[in-house]
Amino acid sequence: MMHADPPAAVELLDKIATRTARIAIVGLGYAGLPLAEVFWDAGFAILGLDIDPQRIARLRRGESYLGHFAAERVRRLLDSGRFEPSDDAGRLHMIDAAILCVPTPLTPARDPDLSAVIAAAESIARHLRPGQLIVLESTTYPGTTRTILQPLLDKSGRRCGVDFFLAYSPEREDPGNRQFTTATIPRVVGGVDTVSGRLAVALFAAAVRQVVPVSSAEVAEACKILENTYRAVNIALVNELKVLYDRMDIDICEVIDAARTKPFGFQPFWPGPGWGGHCIPIDPFYLAWVGRKFGAPARFVELAGEINTAMPAFVLAKLTDALNDRGKAVRGSRICVLGVAYKRDVDDSRESPGVELLHLLRQKGADIHYNDPHVPQLRDDRHAVYLQSEPLSEAFLRQQDGVLIAVDHSAYDWDWIVAHSPLVVDTRNATRGVTRHRERIIRA
Repeated sequence: MMHADPPAAVELLDKIATRTARIAIVGLGYAGLPLAEVFWDAGFAILGLDIDPQRIARLRRGESYLGHFAAERVRRLLDSGRFEPSDDAGRLHMIDAAILCVPTPLTPARDPDLSAVIAAAESIARHLRPGQLIVLESTTYPGTTRTILQPLLDKSGRRCGVDFFLAYSPEREDPGNRQFTTATIPRVVGGVDTVSGRLAVALFAAAVRQVVPVSSAEVAEACKILENTYRAVNIALVNELKVLYDRMDIDICEVIDAARTKPFGFQPFWPGPGWGGHCIPIDPFYLAWVGRKFGAPARFVELAGEINTAMPAFVLAKLTDALNDRGKAVRGSRICVLGVAYKRDVDDSRESPGVELLHLLRQKGADIHYNDPHVPQLRDDRHAVYLQSEPLSEAFLRQQDGVLIAVDHSAYDWDWIVAHSPLVVDTRNATRGVTRHRERIIRA
């Protein structure tokens, strides 16, 4: 016998169907701001909340702080009258659905840091009213939505699944990828109960091309962790083979090119100077942490983390050897790192191996410099690295004792860079097409 949905759920479903539901996006970073635009495109009124008053001020002026989100897109949202940036959490009582897009970093001990999630949930709990749907989007370990968020919201005295509704739907973003957008990437959605799941599916189905319902919030959380751990483990595999094949004088990139001709059973992953971004270097440690908690250590995952975090040291050793061959020490040498974003053609330097390399070089006494067309200023508090991107010129490149390629941005002219640099250490196979002065290139 089927039970009727609670009145609050019926009312919210009608608001979603008629686009009269008011939606709050909590956290307007790399995931939150594009998501706000997607729901705005679908006809909803959006309250954009962020605790950073400078972000809110810039949005109100029609400016963007994200390289892949042009200011014209911000002004389009503002001019409509259906998008309001705010840092006032008291406005939460006015909304019908809130999607939490707040950061979930690691502690210094590499344990999950859910402080931003908890703070957002506590703010919502203080303003919770009947009929609201809360969706967590931040990447986390399975069980977070039910065991962390729900108890905080329950303190309001409202009943989950009756008075308010709770679900999880992980963000799936690939900055710099023009083929897939927030609206076209399939959305996995799972509720802590059947009604919550159905409401969350209806909400996202109103704005994105495809929704993939799953049986629970835990399945949706585990799905996100699996996706990123899959990438982390495979990146670790090719990075480990890079070290091995380097000692055997075998080109790992040529090996991968040969292997990818197999039309089945193989997907190419490429080696590099480490891993970067907010997801890949973080999420596997969430899984490893919860594995230890349940008495099932994720040894494969932890090993992948060890391999990937060791890659900057491998690159530094290759640079050190190359300088030694030229009668130079790292200490006192001028070294320019090309690329401090975590990957090609993006402006995000979070967990970037390029920043780690600058940090290690400085520890060794090098005179460090960097260039990145997408990151004009670098402020990394974790490593206390505060630098400005220096323009590339023939004179600047000649002044360097070594140029270290950490990111293969499409804006770089590799022939020109190699022609004017005394030494180039290439961690991305970026110079594979360069034919002149190849004696200056060291693969790392």
